[in-house]
Amino acid sequence: MRHELKEPFTKDKLKDLRAGDTVLLTGTIYAARDAAHKKLLEMIESGDKLPIEIENQIVYYAGPTPARPGNPIGSVGPTTSYRMDAFTPVLLARGLTGMIGKGPRNEEVKQCAAEAGAVYFAAIGGAGALIAKSIKSSEVVAFAEMGTEAIRRLYVEDLPLIVAYDAEGGDVFARG
Repeated sequence: MRHELKEPFTKDKLKDLRAGDTVLLTGTIYAARDAAHKKLLEMIESGDKLPIEIENQIVYYAGPTPARPGNPIGSVGPTTSYRMDAFTPVLLARGLTGMIGKGPRNEEVKQCAAEAGAVYFAAIGGAGALIAKSIKSSEVVAFAEMGTEAIRRLYVEDLPLIVAYDAEGGDVFARG
């Protein structure tokens, strides 16, 4: 089934998505990779205020290349998601509702996502230039000193995704 999903990205909006469905996503999401996730976890453990709101947000596991003149972002393909598995349960517990990446996740993440009513979307690896066409704006909002590992606020229009894990525990990788 095909869905058009617009923010806010609440659990209620995600509950009807099923593994294997296609989605065109529109709204504000955040791009962050493993170094940013590690720093967020350290801030949580220290009791520090986070630089972004986590609740009802979607995080795209990506680190873009520099933008060409006139473009908001360079190529921005998905990062292998299992690299964020150690950090994901804590973010899900804080209300994260969606993640975008590539490849399967570990069983703990899959279970925590289902318990939290969150969804894991798969983006097409190797299609970073195509994905960049869906990104209308990009702004570094945290950890600028980390370059491509910085957290970016992205506004996306019709970002093409596949529901890999749905909020009920459905798994597109298990189905094949």
